[in-house]
Amino acid sequence: MSQWSVERPDLDTSPMLVLGRISWLADALDTALRPPFAAEGLGNGDFDVLAALRRAGTPYALRHRDLTAAMLVTPGAVTKRVDRLVARRLVARAADDSDGRGQLVRLTPAGVRFVDRMIAVHMENEAKLLEGLSGRERQQLSRLLAKLATSLG
Repeated sequence: MSQWSVERPDLDTSPMLVLGRISWLADALDTALRPPFAAEGLGNGDFDVLAALRRAGTPYALRHRDLTAAMLVTPGAVTKRVDRLVARRLVARAADDSDGRGQLVRLTPAGVRFVDRMIAVHMENEAKLLEGLSGRERQQLSRLLAKLATSLG
């Protein structure tokens, strides 16, 4: 910023600092959050499927389109993720009785045990990443990020 202020003093370069830090943090957090899942053989986004199903509550099942909406990804991405998890017997597909053409994706009992174990690992990892902030600072940052997200969306 200081270099730009010399070269282009007419520009407000403060957005560059904020957005640059957000971008750097996104990359750093992705790098820090991925290893526990990779160690368990999960591909990118696989845990998102498991977590969405677990959060749905008993019977831990969602329609394919609901998974797509919950994860904000394409139907094709959901299909690939579900295929990988079916192969590991963590989820199963079943006919959706409410829609003759649709399918439900549900956690298997092994999937429930797996996601319950991994969410604890994930929350511990996230807590470590935020150790540099007090509880109050976390709340403040959360509010500011929510405000930014709302303004963009």
